Amino acid sequence: MYAQLIAKHLLRINAVKLSPAAPFTWASGIKSPIYCDNRRTLAYPDVRDDIKKAFAEKASLFGEFDLIAGVATAGIPHGMLLADVLRKPFAYIRSKPKEHGMKNLIEGEMPAGARVLVVEDLISTGMSSLQAVDAVRAEGGVVIGTLAIFTYGFPDATEAFAKADCRLETLSNYGVLIETALAEGYIKAEEVDLLKRWRESPKTWGV
Repeated sequence: MYAQLIAKHLLRINAVKLSPAAPFTWASGIKSPIYCDNRRTLAYPDVRDDIKKAFAEKASLFGEFDLIAGVATAGIPHGMLLADVLRKPFAYIRSKPKEHGMKNLIEGEMPAGARVLVVEDLISTGMSSLQAVDAVRAEGGVVIGTLAIFTYGFPDATEAFAKADCRLETLSNYGVLIETALAEGYIKAEEVDLLKRWRESPKTWGV
């Protein structure tokens, strides 16, 4: 029930920008008609509230768990918000071990055998999220799944999560976003097909 609402929020606050005619270039070199920066949601209390509510509802789909772990860096604030709502312990997962001190990869307290819900802000290829999942498993945690705000829905990412045996749930997705953007006047009808084709083959789109 939250997918369209979250999509509307992301479009309204420019957390998501759609530009089929003048695509963005990602760090990987991929040409993209969409740019997503969910960090912008932190500046809007009403958006934060709806994300918290939607996260809490989605989290119930995973059953019982002991700990919420945010993926550094963008997953940390959203994971912390959810942990506060659910009154759960919180930890976060670095992209690489700290270079000094205890050289931790996971910051916080995660007992061996703890059932962990991993929280991310955005799923593109899924590689950084699944790297975090591997880190939790390597430290003795039991990952019950990953929860994120938004996914592009790339087939490669879906396959990667399935291969890793990690359930993925998101608050909204690319398909809902395009439908909402059209209904709200952010894009024109003739741009929809172009946007859909990008998701099917992002590496060759616009080449």
